[in-house]
Amino acid sequence: MASKRFLALLVLAAILGVVASLAAWCFVELAHQANVGAYESLPDLFGFDTTPLWWSIPLLAIAGVIVAFAIHRMPGRGGHTPAYGLSAGQILPNQLPGVLLAGLATIGLGAVLGPEAPLIALGGGLGLLAARLVGKNATPEVGQILAASATFAALSLIFGSPLIAAIILIEVIGLGGPRLTTILIPGLLAAGIGSLVSIGMGSFTGLSSSAYALDPFALPAFNKPDLVDFLWTIPLAAVIALGTAVIFGAARPLVPLMERRGFVALPVAGVVIGILALVFAEITDKAPDEVLFSGQDQVSGLISSAGSWSLGALALLIVLKGMGYAISLAGFRGGPTFPAMFLGVAAGLMAAQLPGFETTPAVAVGVGAAVVAVLRIPLSAVVLAALLTSTTGLGASPLIIVGVVVAYIVTQAVSPKAPAPTPAPAA
Repeated sequence: MASKRFLALLVLAAILGVVASLAAWCFVELAHQANVGAYESLPDLFGFDTTPLWWSIPLLAIAGVIVAFAIHRMPGRGGHTPAYGLSAGQILPNQLPGVLLAGLATIGLGAVLGPEAPLIALGGGLGLLAARLVGKNATPEVGQILAASATFAALSLIFGSPLIAAIILIEVIGLGGPRLTTILIPGLLAAGIGSLVSIGMGSFTGLSSSAYALDPFALPAFNKPDLVDFLWTIPLAAVIALGTAVIFGAARPLVPLMERRGFVALPVAGVVIGILALVFAEITDKAPDEVLFSGQDQVSGLISSAGSWSLGALALLIVLKGMGYAISLAGFRGGPTFPAMFLGVAAGLMAAQLPGFETTPAVAVGVGAAVVAVLRIPLSAVVLAALLTSTTGLGASPLIIVGVVVAYIVTQAVSPKAPAPTPAPAA
């Protein structure tokens, strides 16, 4: 690691961090603008004063066609199937256009998935491309290090922290031993340098990410838990783990149908998701956006307006968004993390109605339990939940740990076999 070659690799990783962060910002910003254009500007263009409640139905059908095209007509099959979890499997540079197209259609037009999977693919593809540009003498290990470094940088943009991005990738990839240090040092450097692109430095402003930034939740201060909090934490985490198992258990049998008859099944799937959002809006008088999208942009509003939600509305939200989530996992392309977090928050708000269980610990436990149930990476789940509730004090931290452990154990118990490996995209 003290060799000149490794130092040169660090310099290249730092440069790649800037490039990958810029590319990640462009992708997320483009998805955001696609959302704004499709759901705000386009209805106005057609003469509607407000966006009709049914508007998502045709848009999601179009999204299904686009994703089907990326899967069946472009290299890479649109990326990895999210029904099998978050994958850091290799995406080749020539597969990136199909992966990004599928991700933009999924995220920008309202399917229930997040941007983290396309960003991982983007970082990995850019890293491999950089390794090829270095020259034919670059070893496979160099390509792996640069791919990981770019992925660190790209993922740190959406989570707002190089550290949480690094922890997630370490657990997802399963790095350990000497290989961990070899990849971690360039990766952290790339993520840290790349973060300057988004947050700025000194008098230089960074890139605007306020529309989709993942900021700590605005929750009441919580200084220390009591026995009642621990007693409610255990069943809440277990229920969230079981609910997540139901969602993924419903998604995986649909994958072969979506893969085999994509140009028919995916538009139909999009229509069904749109109908679920319409039904929710008609019954509750809430926005259909609560059921659509990853929930990344909606979660803060859900927490701040928690007092306006009845238990029935929250329960209906969990059921209908969970159904849309399962359908999206089976056929669309994107990351599974943010919808799980949103559903964990909704479950936490319901649990906060239990005697003696306050909102802050309930939401914190809900987030941690949901993340570990989906990704099966306990440390990342604890760190992410603690980060999102960091402004409330340290009181929820022990409950987050207990909730993550319980949810992880339950998830492992109801899934005795290892999850099926994510099908590798075709070259």
